Amino acid sequence: MITLTDRQNMILKAIVRDYTSSGVPVGSKALAAQLPMHVSSATVRNEMAALEELGLIAKTHSSSGRIPSVKGYRYYVDHLVQPDPIKANDIDIIKSSLEGQFLKIDEIIETSAKILSNLTSYTAFSLKPEHKQSRLSGFRLVPLGKRQVMAVLVTDNGDVESQTFNITSKITGDQLEAVVRLINDQLVGKPLDEVLTALKSDIPMQVAHYLQQPEGFLKIFGDVLTKAAQERFYVGGRLNLLNFSDSNDVDELKSLYTLMDHSDDMADVLGQPTDHIQVKIGSEMTNDILKDYSLITATYDAGNHGTGVIALLGPTRMPYSRMIGLVGAFRQELAQRLIDYYRYFDQ
Repeated sequence: MITLTDRQNMILKAIVRDYTSSGVPVGSKALAAQLPMHVSSATVRNEMAALEELGLIAKTHSSSGRIPSVKGYRYYVDHLVQPDPIKANDIDIIKSSLEGQFLKIDEIIETSAKILSNLTSYTAFSLKPEHKQSRLSGFRLVPLGKRQVMAVLVTDNGDVESQTFNITSKITGDQLEAVVRLINDQLVGKPLDEVLTALKSDIPMQVAHYLQQPEGFLKIFGDVLTKAAQERFYVGGRLNLLNFSDSNDVDELKSLYTLMDHSDDMADVLGQPTDHIQVKIGSEMTNDILKDYSLITATYDAGNHGTGVIALLGPTRMPYSRMIGLVGAFRQELAQRLIDYYRYFDQ
């Protein structure tokens, strides 16, 4: 475990704040001028040499100044960072953007990723709370003509999922109505995880009483049900990655965009955040594609309706104090907006 003196802590903190703000390696003379106590540039050079020996800062090829290393960023985040108070203007933007008329919970979650991305100029992620404890409110089959039918599933928190499929001429409208009655009679009011379990046990045999080949219908119902129960993943500001990527490797950038398109892979990267805001830096993430990036993750608590995740992906040279403060305030505003939305369905 690294232990620094108070002066070394001040110097490292100043180097991180200065470099993340300007992008310019920090020299001893400039550093001595901004420290809160009077210290000669020679003393600062000696302290910087000690920090470099510990692997917390590094020299660049193009400058005599120093920049934080990944190890230095980690120490800073763990021991020195103080989240900046969020600006009143940022709060106003968040509140006004979340006050729109949303028809579905997914629209709020998707919008939240865009808001966070716009505020930070980084790439933002938002995961909808997993809704396995949501309950099935109703299931319908809506004829669309030409043997095409839309399956519509509604949950008790207002989520609506739908999927269109084709039926054979051997299946009659009466048969479909009987199956819909069966689903609603047997499963409405049950949590979605129980409905998923029933779909793999007794429901197939009951559906087989009405349909000679029930597999197609059961798959459609299962797909719509799974969509309603699973975490939903949204990305805001994908193109922002181009603004802070040091790589000119097209294949590497393609791999990064492919990663963002696969929710399971990104869920692994995000991990299972605790109640606290977490920061992962470079190689601390599970995917080597992200070795030059930092990820800030935070949970938001929508009460009885579950816990979701918001995250921010940016360069290791990000202003951690501002971003951590912003993510902390944002998750509180998002949680409150979701609680207000759900209140309508809880009545």
